[in-house]
Amino acid sequence: MSAPNNYTVVVAGMGKRGNHHADAFHKNRRFELVGLCDIDRERLEAAATKFGVSETGADAAQLVKKTRPDIFCFCTLPGLRLPLIRAGVEAGVKLIAYEKPTALSTNEALEIMSLVRKAGVKTVVSHQHRYGEHYRKVKEIIARGAIGRVHTVYGTATGWMMHMMTHLIDYTRWFNDYAEAEWVVGQAHGKSKLTDNHPSPDYVGGLIQFSNGVRGIVESGDGAPDVPEVEYWWRKCRMGAQGTEGFAEVLTGGGWRAVTRDGLLSGPGGMDYEHDMGPYVQEMADWLDDDSKIHPCHGESAFKDLEIMMAICRSAVQRGKIKLPLGPGEPELEALAKALPD
Repeated sequence: MSAPNNYTVVVAGMGKRGNHHADAFHKNRRFELVGLCDIDRERLEAAATKFGVSETGADAAQLVKKTRPDIFCFCTLPGLRLPLIRAGVEAGVKLIAYEKPTALSTNEALEIMSLVRKAGVKTVVSHQHRYGEHYRKVKEIIARGAIGRVHTVYGTATGWMMHMMTHLIDYTRWFNDYAEAEWVVGQAHGKSKLTDNHPSPDYVGGLIQFSNGVRGIVESGDGAPDVPEVEYWWRKCRMGAQGTEGFAEVLTGGGWRAVTRDGLLSGPGGMDYEHDMGPYVQEMADWLDDDSKIHPCHGESAFKDLEIMMAICRSAVQRGKIKLPLGPGEPELEALAKALPD
């Protein structure tokens, strides 16, 4: 049997998340960091020294064109998605890994998906919390039927939409075995976060009807329920499932708990990049090795997360049920800015 391939990687955006990604690639023998990019020279030089990378620059498109990596990973603000996806495709990369959300509008997401599908480029989006042991325990409890037939999945976060909502949707879809969403009804309020670097209404909530009869409930932002079991504000996220015989839920910053046929159960766990990033990047190599080993955070699934989130926004504007899948339309954040009261 031949030895597995190693894959070259360029990482753009050397903030906290970029460093998490670069560190995970650097620690895994399947990958070789061949380039780093950031517009902050001091930050870039520090990362280059840390990871022993000589090829650096402030222009990601030029860097990937020069280095021709197998993987282009970028951890930048959400306004840069489409141009960086295009740069990766034009450089001939095999896989593009990037931060959630997939895009800032349905129109942009559709253009991104058209680009990567036509080019045959694999994509992976950072919904990596699923690798936490507390998330996996909740999924295992649901999957073995310990809470009976699932009828409701839910997710809440105090963080605002563009930071948190696709996380909530992705994990609740996972708990529901990725049944297709048929329609949503949504509501939103507040415009102060629309000028944030992750532009969002202050609050957004939605009901999701899945094809298997399960109802999804998601809320994010100012007005979403508190998670008093968790102290750290950014980790006040609750996701779970209710069934005919109990429930199981995970708290991003506070373990898991369940009521099942076996009684009251609970256990530890918390958001931990040191733990979660290792398997997240390893499964990129696995997918590049074997097309059948599709990455759990693959871009087609992340696109559906984004689509549901944007359908909720459209519902808030149009004040009615929105059927899926979505087609092009007025950019959702622009429509919200017009529709929400001052």
